[in-house]
Amino acid sequence: MSVPAVTNRRRLLLLLLFIFLILLVLIIRSGYIQLVWGQELQNKALDQWTRSLDVYPQRGIVYDRNKEILAQSATADSIAVRPKQLTDPKDTAAKLADILDMDAEELYTKISDKSKSEVWVKRQLTREQSVAIRELNVKGIYFTVEPKRYYPNGSTASHILGFTKKYAEPAEGIVGQEGIELYYDKYLKGLPGKIIMETDAQGKETPTNVDRMVPPIDGWNVILTIDQIIQHFAEKAVADAMEQYQADKVYCIVMDPETGDVLAMANRPDFDPNEPPRELGYEGMEAFIKNIAVKDNMDPGSTFKVITTASALESGTITVNSTFNDPGYRIVDGQRIKCWRAGGHGHQTLHKAVQNSCNPAFMDMALGMGVTQFYDYLEAFGFSSRTGIDIYGEERGVVMNEASVKKVDLARMGFGQAIAVTPIQLINATAAVINGGNLMQPRLVKALEFDDGNEYIYEEMKPIIVRKVISESTSSIMRDILEAVVKEGSGKNAYIPGYRVAGKTGTAQKYNPGGGIKQGAVVASFIGFAPADDPQLLVLFMVDEPKVAVDFGSVVAAPYVKMILEDSLNYMGVEPVLDGGTSEQTKMVTVPEVTGGSLTEAAKKLRDAGLSYLDDQAGTRVIKQMPLPGAEVMVDTTVLLYTGSESGEPKNERQIEVPDVTKKSIREANNILTSEGLRLRIEGTGLAVSQKPAAGTMVEPDTIITVTFQAPQ
Repeated sequence: MSVPAVTNRRRLLLLLLFIFLILLVLIIRSGYIQLVWGQELQNKALDQWTRSLDVYPQRGIVYDRNKEILAQSATADSIAVRPKQLTDPKDTAAKLADILDMDAEELYTKISDKSKSEVWVKRQLTREQSVAIRELNVKGIYFTVEPKRYYPNGSTASHILGFTKKYAEPAEGIVGQEGIELYYDKYLKGLPGKIIMETDAQGKETPTNVDRMVPPIDGWNVILTIDQIIQHFAEKAVADAMEQYQADKVYCIVMDPETGDVLAMANRPDFDPNEPPRELGYEGMEAFIKNIAVKDNMDPGSTFKVITTASALESGTITVNSTFNDPGYRIVDGQRIKCWRAGGHGHQTLHKAVQNSCNPAFMDMALGMGVTQFYDYLEAFGFSSRTGIDIYGEERGVVMNEASVKKVDLARMGFGQAIAVTPIQLINATAAVINGGNLMQPRLVKALEFDDGNEYIYEEMKPIIVRKVISESTSSIMRDILEAVVKEGSGKNAYIPGYRVAGKTGTAQKYNPGGGIKQGAVVASFIGFAPADDPQLLVLFMVDEPKVAVDFGSVVAAPYVKMILEDSLNYMGVEPVLDGGTSEQTKMVTVPEVTGGSLTEAAKKLRDAGLSYLDDQAGTRVIKQMPLPGAEVMVDTTVLLYTGSESGEPKNERQIEVPDVTKKSIREANNILTSEGLRLRIEGTGLAVSQKPAAGTMVEPDTIITVTFQAPQ
């Protein structure tokens, strides 16, 4: 073999080796890129070649217990601009600024920035703005339909429902901010989807583009324990009380004592969740959005005597035959603690002590139990902890450290002082007293519901018994005692003819932030239930700082509990059971008209009718009365008279024309009448066939309209 041939072979081998090494390097690099950088590079390529849009999920609906809508999702147009597609950004900015009331120069700077593929211009346009911009027909302006939350009943149940953030973000959807919207946000909000589309180097969609979509998953629906109709009854009552007494706050809770279901919860001041007062800032907003029925600590006053009595009976400290002597005070730890009644109530039975709301009797009960046993029952009734109601921000009340409690503290706790509780704690503990002794976990939600496209998935929340607190026998005794309070004692203003109503009044002092009693400031309250032998409704009504001279719970709060119970029992179809009314205590009388005349004349008319009265001492002429003329009340009921001077405020002459509700359902008829300031009394079921007074009749506000309903043939 010649030298040149060997040389050529070597060269060929070297060349092949070199090519092999290059190929090997390329293979290794390609493998490295595929395995290590592959996903990152793929994402970058997709980012260059595609554009993705988040798709909002549909937020779940919030229903009342009867599937009436309380909160739902609506839509509003929002606009974005793709700077690279605008032919005249300056002109576009000027036109948009004029429609949207924005600064044209700032808007021009924003929409002319071609480093951004897309910029938001304005979220949630008005209908007029949307129409005007569409008429411009400018290339590069894109409309996006954004979800927003809508509450069809305005401020109704606003403190329960809460509200959502002002704007929804595509990656989040609508997000809850307060109330049920916040507490159940993870169920309501759903999961967003995506639309993926191919684009060219300028960000424009390619002619061959085929959109790909990952569909969103809509949120779960939430079904509340709230009954919209009973909620309306409660809302009307707190609104009327707020106006009538010019109170700082008014709050009401209606509960099913058997299950712990909250059927209504109404507070004043309130707000419209469609437009929460965000402009006030957090502190300013707090006064309106705070759910005071859950988040306020307050002295319970005499309503707490229900708990003291039940605890003393259950512990064996007293019996149903126990008696008490009240000279008008007790001296405890050297301190003289007075009864609310000067001179006291003298010798009395347990029933009379509760009817009279006699402070010394309840001091005796608490002192008889002692600190340890009394605190055991406080804990058992839930006053040392949160109830667990399904809403954020619940307070736990204020209970003194047991080790530091003196006898005088214990005595005051017995009649509802030296302790602070939340309204939800108080009504929940009272429910345990009357339902057979079970402390329930109060709740606002009864079920969750999800539509998976084929069927509804229904997840029911079962009532939760926290613990057994008292026996059925003690509970039965307490129901009898509290019924007597309404029939014969301080709760007469809550009596409803034909129904066995029970309850307890309360008037609690208020304290200054720095300590000491706030003069002239009280919380007037009443807690009542019906029927007394089978409680189906329990109502707590509290008026915080009523601006009247007569501010007892029996006068201020009890009539509103009566109103709510009567309307609700009628609505629920709970038939009245005539109890004969044979005793002098249960005899019913009609409240006469006394407005417009002198206080002296009014007093005589009321005494002749078998009624008592209290006046606000503002003048000598009666300008308003409560209950209203024509109301059927128990004999000896107290009528509250509002007075003025001879030249003072004239009598309210406003009349309401009774609307026609025939052929309407119970729910429709109630909505129509309550919206006009009237009340519904239900007879029968089905559709309305007659009404009294007849349609077109002019009547006073708050008049009861009796409507007869019949099932369609």
